[in-house]
Amino acid sequence: MTTTAPPATSRTTHRPIRHRHWLRTGWVMTASGWSANQFSALLGAYHADLGLTGATTTALFGVYVLGLIPGLFLGGPAADRRGRRPVVFAALALSALATVLLMAGSVATGLLWPGRFLTGIGAGALLSAGGAWIKELSSPPYDTHSTAGAAARRSGLFLSAGFATGGLAAALIAQWAPAPMITAYLPHLALSATAALLASRAPETARTGSRGAGHVSGAPAPGPSPAPHGPAPEPSPAPAPASAPGPASAPGPAFRRLVAPVAPWVFVAPSIALATLPGLVDAGLTGWQTVYAGIVTAVTPGAGLLVAPLARRLAARHRIATAVAGLAAVIAGLLLAAFAVARIRPDAALLAAAVLGAGYGLCVAYGLTEVAALAPPDRLARLTARFWALCYLGFCTPYAITLLTGLFAPATVLLAVVVPAAVTLALIARRGARQGARPTA
Repeated sequence: MTTTAPPATSRTTHRPIRHRHWLRTGWVMTASGWSANQFSALLGAYHADLGLTGATTTALFGVYVLGLIPGLFLGGPAADRRGRRPVVFAALALSALATVLLMAGSVATGLLWPGRFLTGIGAGALLSAGGAWIKELSSPPYDTHSTAGAAARRSGLFLSAGFATGGLAAALIAQWAPAPMITAYLPHLALSATAALLASRAPETARTGSRGAGHVSGAPAPGPSPAPHGPAPEPSPAPAPASAPGPASAPGPAFRRLVAPVAPWVFVAPSIALATLPGLVDAGLTGWQTVYAGIVTAVTPGAGLLVAPLARRLAARHRIATAVAGLAAVIAGLLLAAFAVARIRPDAALLAAAVLGAGYGLCVAYGLTEVAALAPPDRLARLTARFWALCYLGFCTPYAITLLTGLFAPATVLLAVVVPAAVTLALIARRGARQGARPTA
């Protein structure tokens, strides 16, 4: 009796492709977050050691946004036209130059202004180009294993890791190392070099130049899967092509209605925790203000990291559930912050920073997931840039609070911020209930 051998390809049928290229590019997002937050932990030190006024240090915190906006809007389109790789490398180099200027600012304080401005430009370009790069490397043909929304979560996690560790490292170095205004910035230079080295091993993904709309640079050409992997896995429902009608080809209305109102709160929450709260509650922390500020800069985005699993579960339940939870956390954090400031309670302020950080993490996860679902491939970096530009408007909040505290009590000003947050929450809940489920991504 003869037996028939099974087909040679049966063992490899439906085998998913799972490359880790996104892991290499993720570190550019960490470098972006680190560059933004390393300065935040040193605000008190600049005030105490260099004699800068509170208004000046807060303005230096906010001037970052003036650079970030053009960085986003120039970096996004450039990454779509020229490719992710050249924009990322140029942004990393510019970010390193900005850090050198901040180091020189310890002896020539005028250099702090261009240093912060260039930090914003570099960070903005990294956010738009790096975020798009991670999204594409988390999708076929590079990765057929990742679930929907994985790219958005990865971008947010890498960015939050940079926010959390950059400020804490700078604060600890500034507290105990010699020449703190110089040595506190050295880790970012090392991180930028490491991120560039790792990203150099990741493939280019953008459709650029004359390659044609059907070819992704660095990606396998369309066609059958390579023989070692056997037949391609059965496709899951996919979005319509970019040229077809539907939500993916016209992201504007959905973006304006459901994403734009939430975006500024992404950084309203942590900017208040980082730049406003420490200086209002540290009266009894003589000699430890910098360390306390560093702990706050770690706790705030650290809480954003911890809520990532919650964000994933909420997103699976309803399209706007993550945004509603995030805005509710922001409101709760503002109420706690007002209490902490009124009673001058550093412990309560630290709790408020954690709650505000959770609001940040939920809001950023919601925004990035929506952008990834709405944007066609040839507009991904542009829409990502629009999202981050709106997010970073929130960085202006501490400066506005500083100006208003000349007229009102700080706790009153913080309570006033609750009002627009509650209005945004009600607006998104109403629109989201009408919109229904998210388009397949």
